[in-house]
Amino acid sequence: MIGDEAFSKIQRLIDLSYKEEYGELEKVIHEISNDEMVVIARYFSILPMLINISEDVDLAYEVNHQNNTDMDYLGKISTTIDLVAEKENAQDILQHVNVVPVLTAHPTQVQRKTMLELNNKIHELLRKHRDVKLGLINKDKWQADLRRYIEIMMQTDIIREQKLKVTNEITNVMEYYNTSLIKAITNLSSEYQRLAAERGIVLENPKPITMGMWIGGDRDGNPYVTAETLRISATVQSEVILNYYLEKLNVLYRSFSLSTHLTKTSDAVKRLAELSDDKSVYREHEPYRRAFSYIQSKVTQTLLELHTHDLGQLHVNKNRINISNNVIANYVQGQLAHVAAELEEDKPASYKTAQEFKADLLAIRDSLLNNGDDALLTGDFEELLQAVEVFGFYLASIDMRQDSSVQEACVAELLKSANIVDDYSSLSEEEKCQVLVKELLEDPRTLSSTHVEKSEQLQKELAIYQTARDMKDLLGEDVIKQHIISHTESVSDMFELAIMLKEVGLIDKDSARVQIVPLFETIEDLDNATAIMENYLAYDIVQKWIASKDNYQEIMLGYSDSNKDGGYLASGWTLYKAQNALTKIGQDRGIKITFFHGRGGTVGRGGGPSYEAITSQPFGSIKDRIRLTEQGEVIGYKYGNKDAAYYNLEMLVSAAVNRMVTRMIADPDEIDGFRDVMDDIVSDSDLIYRELVFDNPHFYDYFFEASPIREVSSLNLGSRPAARKTITEISGLRAIPWVFSWSQNRIMFPGWYGVGSAFKHFIEAEEGNLAKLQHMYKTWPFFNSLLSNVDMVLSKSNMNIAFQYAQLAESQEVRDVFNIILDEWQLTKNVILAIEEHEALLEEYPSLKSSLDYRLPYFNVLNYIQIELIKRLRNEGLDEDTEKLIHITINGIATGLRNSG
Repeated sequence: MIGDEAFSKIQRLIDLSYKEEYGELEKVIHEISNDEMVVIARYFSILPMLINISEDVDLAYEVNHQNNTDMDYLGKISTTIDLVAEKENAQDILQHVNVVPVLTAHPTQVQRKTMLELNNKIHELLRKHRDVKLGLINKDKWQADLRRYIEIMMQTDIIREQKLKVTNEITNVMEYYNTSLIKAITNLSSEYQRLAAERGIVLENPKPITMGMWIGGDRDGNPYVTAETLRISATVQSEVILNYYLEKLNVLYRSFSLSTHLTKTSDAVKRLAELSDDKSVYREHEPYRRAFSYIQSKVTQTLLELHTHDLGQLHVNKNRINISNNVIANYVQGQLAHVAAELEEDKPASYKTAQEFKADLLAIRDSLLNNGDDALLTGDFEELLQAVEVFGFYLASIDMRQDSSVQEACVAELLKSANIVDDYSSLSEEEKCQVLVKELLEDPRTLSSTHVEKSEQLQKELAIYQTARDMKDLLGEDVIKQHIISHTESVSDMFELAIMLKEVGLIDKDSARVQIVPLFETIEDLDNATAIMENYLAYDIVQKWIASKDNYQEIMLGYSDSNKDGGYLASGWTLYKAQNALTKIGQDRGIKITFFHGRGGTVGRGGGPSYEAITSQPFGSIKDRIRLTEQGEVIGYKYGNKDAAYYNLEMLVSAAVNRMVTRMIADPDEIDGFRDVMDDIVSDSDLIYRELVFDNPHFYDYFFEASPIREVSSLNLGSRPAARKTITEISGLRAIPWVFSWSQNRIMFPGWYGVGSAFKHFIEAEEGNLAKLQHMYKTWPFFNSLLSNVDMVLSKSNMNIAFQYAQLAESQEVRDVFNIILDEWQLTKNVILAIEEHEALLEEYPSLKSSLDYRLPYFNVLNYIQIELIKRLRNEGLDEDTEKLIHITINGIATGLRNSG
């Protein structure tokens, strides 16, 4: 497909990049025509995908090999359980630990679903390479298959032509469940329980991993999230897990051919068999098959009943129901009623709850156990039973989220329409709380029941809350468990949400069906969080709500905005201190404060290695629950196949358990001194960061001219806008395009700026301070993780390339901002290496260093191609078709970096 001349140029570019002859590289790229760019840009954009697949396959092989041997590795669950087994409260710890990755609707992975499917095809082929080398698979056919898929990939549109809709995001993320997550979670849960039992620790249906979901319920800044998207999100999830159950039941039906001539069955199984429609003479002596047939028919009917109200196409047969969102009109015209009528005559019973379904499966299990057939319970039966326990009929809990300002406006309108308060927003904070608590405690009426005309915004919000109520009634309490309040700045923000929940019966004066979760995200909000939560938790009504949630109160911490607000050190340290303070409030009040970490893929958004991120949290901050967001290309990286999914989920559980039982720090008595040091350094770092970002008059122009932010903003990243207000202000820009653009121009600014100068000032202030920092690095996990992340970010930056992006700026004054950044980068690198006592970056991570050494030359070329294309675009040298190549390079660079969003 690639001509000889183009391939020759590609090889030339690779050679120049490996030799770091960037000046010549730039010249060669400048001479490439737009037509040649189509092939060459695509080639270098697809290479990172193929490198990622290869590394994922190798990782899967290594982890599987080590799992099946006595070899240890970071996050190995058996090693962690060995550690816990020594504790007196081992059973309590392992029974209740629950880690929840929450998949979010912020995809910086702009690849189409088709490209993800091609990735999976190539992954499957590479997994077979060892069999090819052993002669177990025909080599020629294997190579032909591999070449075919790569050729298809090269000739397929890499990125989407149209912006994603929320419904697209929902269906896209569901692929990860079908491909990997259901299998990985059920296997990990079973292994977790088995390993505990081996050590004499009996667990009763533990849930070390459950899943969360923001897509369809997170409407903060996204006008396209509605009551309809929430309903679709819940019903599509339900469809996915129920179809999985049907597939498993079909396999079990085919497998369990046990005959009454050769084995006994319990009366319970006999009753299930008698209820089956499977009256074949060939099944007369096969009660287990008939029992599975009956259970299968009930699940089928359950799926039908759950989705009779859904907008989609229903295809019904005895074994499977599928729903798609394509043929909406068919339902409206009555075809669903026709189908239902056809089934009414011999309509089977349905399951009203997942527990009813589980009870029938347990009847089969008990029968097998009582007759000595426990070996038959492994494999598919065990996976099915475990899946029902973890996923129920809902699959993943959907979080709802909205900005506090929207809720205040809605409540103000409700209070005015009910003639309670004419101008609620003008009240003081104390007056607001008095009004709201009185409504919650004393007035059972709904404020929205008046006939006063409602604003479009209020109607939309009320509809969403009502849909949440409907979904909980339909699919169970766990489908929607919490509502998050963005920009929580006061106690009244939380009571305003309570008013909205009360309108649809999701909260009353004694209990809450949905937990109110404040989100503290800016530096100022995090500093104020302790006082806000102290006041909130003092209310009797709040204590009752928390008691109805088993005495848990979740708090969400925002990494992105705090970083954009104060820089890397200020964000990390403020978050650390907030957790300590909030944890103590809970301890003082006998409440279990749990944290939801709003982390992104990059270090600048709280990312970095997950194991270290969790084990470096303040001791005591993880009670037994922890939730964290997973977003962007990180979802594909961590959960794109079942091996990677298992490994990454295993690490999350191991890290959480490890942090719960191990203090980590060598000498706890030193921690107060460490904190004093950090307070001084962070205060200095915050000033240095803000001096450039908010006080330098040329910084805004530098960011918008010397990065591809405009091109990123036009890229179809997801369903929500790139900015809350306007794209020409840093404060209004969303954290994702902010961080994404800095990774594209290879500065990685949010992950390190302000670190070097602050540490240098501290080191120079007093002799012995460097040794103090070196000691902190060796003995304090938080500090070690903080610096290790900076080390990793610096290793992925490239200031030669960043300099070329700086030349895109029109004026010398704007271009000079790069010199400030460059000086800080060099200083940061020197200081970090001095504190770590290392000679080079990534000294402690040889595998990552090896990976970067291999891949960087390829996507360094991609950066130079992107720079040239941006120059041509800004000089009107690209037509509409070749302009898309910039988006392809953006995707390629993000894919190569792996954690850029």
